[in-house]
Amino acid sequence: MWARSLAAGLLGLPLTVGVVGLAALLWPGPLRDHTLVLLVCACPVWVGALALPFQLRSATRAWIVMTAITALCFAAIHGLKFIGWVRIA
Repeated sequence: MWARSLAAGLLGLPLTVGVVGLAALLWPGPLRDHTLVLLVCACPVWVGALALPFQLRSATRAWIVMTAITALCFAAIHGLKFIGWVRIA
């Protein structure tokens, strides 16, 4: 139980930032039009990220899944910026 709680506590916020950041980059239109919506949506995403480790079978699987999803989100953000699909003002 402690290992899952630690996974949720340490990886929940980076996972939330990665998911919301990816949504911010891929959402059509200027960023100023949907910033508030994304900030409001960050809270339920964070709660989901905190609950995810407790839905998995073991603490090891929780760490692996949370780390993999977080790494994929940030890799996608950097990949999209690298290939030029999104521009940061």
